[in-house]
Amino acid sequence: VQLQASGGGLVQPGGSLRLSCAASVRTVYTMAWFRQAPGKQRELVAAIYDDGSTNYADPVKGRFTISRDNAKNTVYLQMNSLKPEDTAVYYCAADRHPRYNGVSYDYWGQGTLVTVSS
Repeated sequence: VQLQASGGGLVQPGGSLRLSCAASVRTVYTMAWFRQAPGKQRELVAAIYDDGSTNYADPVKGRFTISRDNAKNTVYLQMNSLKPEDTAVYYCAADRHPRYNGVSYDYWGQGTLVTVSS
């Protein structure tokens, strides 16, 4: 299974970006976005399960929205009201479990850099 992430870039504080991650197969059921800022550990940003339910980290609640298009095997992360502290490399991940809540996902995509700066 391959995950192809895209959509990172430079944005000003308060701006928006949308990340996309396409999976090469449909047989992945939990999909998620993680991020890793310089000098920090990788952390979960948001996850979406096979039934469409979602889970968000507290720092992004109300600002980020995770969604998926099963027909395209793609997961999205809409990021609004971006802050400098959102600057990080963002990674998509996928797991074969329909409701995986760990950090050891089966598959990982390459990172995409998001920089929030004026």
